[in-house]
Amino acid sequence: MDIHTSTNGYERWLAGHMRLVAADLELKHARMRAAVFPFMRATFYRWCQVWRQVAAPESATTPVMAVGDLHLENFGTWRDVEGRLVWGVNDFDEATRLPWTQDLARLAASAHLAIGDDHLCIRRRDACAVILGGYREALEKGARPFVLEERNAWLRRVATTDLRDPVAFWERMDALPTARGPDRTAVAALAGAMPEAELRLRLCRRVAGMGSLGRPRFVALAEWQGAKIAREAKATAPSAWEWAAGRADRPSGAVAHSSDPTVRHVGAWLVRRLAPHCTRIELGELPRERDEERLLHAMGFETANVHLRTRGVRERLRAEVRARKDAGWLNELAKTLSTAIERDWRQWRAG
Repeated sequence: MDIHTSTNGYERWLAGHMRLVAADLELKHARMRAAVFPFMRATFYRWCQVWRQVAAPESATTPVMAVGDLHLENFGTWRDVEGRLVWGVNDFDEATRLPWTQDLARLAASAHLAIGDDHLCIRRRDACAVILGGYREALEKGARPFVLEERNAWLRRVATTDLRDPVAFWERMDALPTARGPDRTAVAALAGAMPEAELRLRLCRRVAGMGSLGRPRFVALAEWQGAKIAREAKATAPSAWEWAAGRADRPSGAVAHSSDPTVRHVGAWLVRRLAPHCTRIELGELPRERDEERLLHAMGFETANVHLRTRGVRERLRAEVRARKDAGWLNELAKTLSTAIERDWRQWRAG
């Protein structure tokens, strides 16, 4: 099966779960041609097929509730229940039960591709070693979220760039087009997520993401206690892993994984707060002055934070990681997978 057949099959399956936005799908297909990194972000469904072909031995490793679609741009910030700024994985659209090595391999493969596109200035082998080192450290020391308060000042500087300026953020929100005939269930979900009933809402349509581009996505904007607030509702579907495996549909593990207290499932919608510091961090937003090894180490550590939410797996994960004494296995697996992604991307560009 080639990338075109795979894409057609997946989108037909996805259309069985929601009414896809045709214009957004066309935009997604165009962006997939632009560069290999956004192509990877957009094609987790294809990754699932390739993984089953080239990484079959990894199915013997301990399964965890995994992110699934993990990559360098699947990290961001949010406010926890105490109002503290937290950094970590912030997108669990494709969460499902997978071998622990799958998330690490996808994260490492995304680093391979980012390095090839000059987004990172680190050797591929070193990037894989640092990611695995962070993962191993979390297993040994125990899970610890990245709260950006008195600690993790270096990461706070990475996460709070000028692009997150509140004035600029709300200007972008205000520029969103008003939705015509928004889905009634989405409107109800958004209204229920507001801090107060009966607020006057402006319902907007939002085009965002790559993997989820094409899914209906609505934003409700309101004024509350003297300032602007926003909530987003995005249509949900089972993980693409279930499609690739040919299994009966199972729901995503998004809510079970997220540490953002505003994230919740309401019917067929995933609802969350949007705010200047409650968004994804993309590679182009990173400051020029950054410690890439430290950042990749934190990404590996945070991956383990997610996996350790699966009960009773820590000792098994520690044993399996210790048995793989160096990071060479991760670099080789990431190399194989990133090469397959590049091959698919070239085929997609060729039309």
